[in-house]
Amino acid sequence: MAIDTSNFRNGLKIELDGEPFTITYFQHVKPGKGGAFVRTKVRNLKNGRVLDRTFRSGEKIEEAEIDDRKMQYLYSDGSSYIFMDSENFDQIPFDEKQLGEISRFLKENLEVDVIFWRGQPINIELPAFIQAVVTQCDPGVKGDTASGATKPATLETGAVIQVPLFIKEGETLRVDTRSGEYVERVNES
Repeated sequence: MAIDTSNFRNGLKIELDGEPFTITYFQHVKPGKGGAFVRTKVRNLKNGRVLDRTFRSGEKIEEAEIDDRKMQYLYSDGSSYIFMDSENFDQIPFDEKQLGEISRFLKENLEVDVIFWRGQPINIELPAFIQAVVTQCDPGVKGDTASGATKPATLETGAVIQVPLFIKEGETLRVDTRSGEYVERVNES
């Protein structure tokens, strides 16, 4: 289905040059001279590359036929990461190259959105935040109380993130998967 540039919004999935993209930023521009246009940043859903594209105002763009399915991460066999469809129990493998950086936040039974384009799984979207246990962390140095001081901590997923000095091994943290940053300590009661 073709859509007009006036319908652009962040997160809209479109097809450009035979590839699926999502709009991450857009700005309608009406210069004093010449025709109006829309400046955008689009991210390729297959390889993650970000492109700057400009469209004339009123130009028709093809909407990508994307299907999002909730799936559960099961395990990694060393070369592939296996995900299971929660409804029909089909299992789909992704290799490390397809997942890239997000593989460091996968833990068993984590529910993710798998993106299908033309019937093929092409990408995975993690939840914005996950909870993970700190498995390795050096103790904070006494007297090192500089504002905003951090230290590296290894999570159960294998990711290494920067955390405040008061964090200890065994604590559960909330982590932003989009930026890879510590958000808060989670109290388990």
